[in-house]
Amino acid sequence: MSRYQLIQTPQRLELHDALDPKIGAVYVDFLEGKAQHRRLFGGGKSQDIAKAVGLHKLKNPHVIDATAGLGRESFVLATLGCRVTLLERSPIVHALLDDGLKRAQASDDETVRSIAQRMTLHHIDAHTGLAQCCTHEPADVIYLDPMFPERQKSALVQKEMRFFHEVVGDDHDDDDLLDIACQYAKHRVTVKRPRHAPELANRKPAFVISGKAVRYDVYLGKATSQ
Repeated sequence: MSRYQLIQTPQRLELHDALDPKIGAVYVDFLEGKAQHRRLFGGGKSQDIAKAVGLHKLKNPHVIDATAGLGRESFVLATLGCRVTLLERSPIVHALLDDGLKRAQASDDETVRSIAQRMTLHHIDAHTGLAQCCTHEPADVIYLDPMFPERQKSALVQKEMRFFHEVVGDDHDDDDLLDIACQYAKHRVTVKRPRHAPELANRKPAFVISGKAVRYDVYLGKATSQ
């Protein structure tokens, strides 16, 4: 029996640790909890992520989240008016995302439904998926959030990072992904990093937007750098 199992509950699809059931499940929820709180009280376009993506310059841009994970940043960007294409290569994480997105699209909350309609999910590796997606619709911004050991000590973060490292594994090809993203992004590539982490691929960004715990390294896209 596999240690990590997808279980369909009456409410949602959940990922469980069969050897340590006490730690609880991992799932995607765009309706309540942190997603709802950030949608209502997160600060809108004054958030660092909005500045890093360039929402003060770009109106309703097409953003490709090439490392979608549990989709939190994608939901924030869609809340701010972006059309977001989510790429996720892990079949397990994709299944969780797909379940969460479908529940949001079927929500009784019209605002949540409209946000979810701006999100499109693909089960594909970004290294090949970026080329395919950008051929279909060019990306104004490509967003990258590579897996990195979290310094936060909250039980939730520890649980999710443990699941991710066990189920998905480490991202050993992030450096290549940055190079590919810079080839296809029209305006910018935005990379989320822990505040004191080294730059991805040791590549110096055009500028940095830094918060208390994380920073955003911004690389100019082909249309902007010309």
